[in-house]
Amino acid sequence: MQTRAMTEGEPWKHILRFSLPVLAGSLLQQLYNTVDTIIVGNFSGQDPLSAVGTTGSFAFLFLAIAIGLSAGNGVVVAQHFGAKNEQKVRENASTGMLFLMTVGCICSVVGIISARPAFTYLLDVDKSILGLTLTYFRWYSVGLVFQFGYNIFSAILRAVGDSAATLYFLLISSVMNIGLDLLFVAVLGWGVAGAAIATVISQAASFTAAYLYMYKRYPMFRFRLGDYKWDTELIKKTVQVGFPISLQLIIVSFGFTFIQRAVNGFGKVMTASFTVGQRIEMYLNLPCNAFQTTLATYTGQNIGAGKPERIKKGVRQTLVISLLMTLCICAVVYTFADRLVMLFSLSDQAAEYCLAHLRAVAMINIVLTMYVPLFGVFQGTNHSGAPMIVATCALGTRVLVTYLFRYSPIFGYTIIWWNGIFGFGMGFIVTWSYYLSGRWQRGASLSDDGHKG
Repeated sequence: MQTRAMTEGEPWKHILRFSLPVLAGSLLQQLYNTVDTIIVGNFSGQDPLSAVGTTGSFAFLFLAIAIGLSAGNGVVVAQHFGAKNEQKVRENASTGMLFLMTVGCICSVVGIISARPAFTYLLDVDKSILGLTLTYFRWYSVGLVFQFGYNIFSAILRAVGDSAATLYFLLISSVMNIGLDLLFVAVLGWGVAGAAIATVISQAASFTAAYLYMYKRYPMFRFRLGDYKWDTELIKKTVQVGFPISLQLIIVSFGFTFIQRAVNGFGKVMTASFTVGQRIEMYLNLPCNAFQTTLATYTGQNIGAGKPERIKKGVRQTLVISLLMTLCICAVVYTFADRLVMLFSLSDQAAEYCLAHLRAVAMINIVLTMYVPLFGVFQGTNHSGAPMIVATCALGTRVLVTYLFRYSPIFGYTIIWWNGIFGFGMGFIVTWSYYLSGRWQRGASLSDDGHKG
């Protein structure tokens, strides 16, 4: 078994080695999401593009549950791995897999059933694209069970130091998704249904690849059917760590749902523009999200190994690397914003909106990289509630200023993207206040009574 502990040596070397595959995997995922949008926009038109884009915030609600609960299980596994307690690693991993797959099945059903009321009343989707929106999201919901399965497999692998594996799974998924998009949308003309079906099939492929890799590569994860037990106590530990992470992301999802509603209020042209702007904006957030994941594992392993003194040094080094990467990406987006917008075949008005959007966020999003990585420290020390509080403050601020100023002469529709300067500024202040207070260090220990074995 090849696993990598991050409890010895220079922190930045471990952090960079671990984060690069995570970053590359996230980049790959964003690239195929972008290509998906380009294909729909070019071969189906602006209305289908708007329909796919308007599902994003509601789809993220289910992804938030998958990411949060799997990350919670990953933190628990990482702590026991750092403590060299293989039995606890096995027990928590097998229970986490059973739990996440069960929740994934439930979410698939809920997604299909709740689609119409959610997009009709909550998101106030334009009636002319409502049918396309429902078609896409219902097909997308079918694949949620695979999304949950993939997330728990990836979280367990990262917990034992194998972050490179997720890159391979995403490569398989990305290539397959792009190929199927071209076949279903461009060749067969299936429109939004084709785009969603391509996503479901590619998710199933990455789910299968992740399971087979974990089973064949790591003897400790070769579970038999009897090993998958519904252990309420172990599930409780996963939920204790993971629920605040999920709740943080759910708050983000609801925040963006209200922002999306405001966007939809400006018409289909703005919806199409915002869809493209968000797709490109996600590239700006790749470094801080990757380093958040990395610091959660790094912190969890060092807490399990009884070496909390390594955490602050790792934080300082991580923030420098994250800032440098983000500045480079922001410079590229700002400089080539007009050429990027041209790829999506937007109307002239939508392209004008999108260009202003991208140039604004290329400056604003630099603030994110200076505080989001710290969320990983809070999660790794069993203080997952702190990021939830930050998310509430940041998103609450963004939603508030959006609705206050959307018709004002100062901002008008531009508040759709300028709200970030208010929200991220608030997030920065709250995060650093908590970190500098040192409260995240209290009770930083294994999430149960496990000891080194």
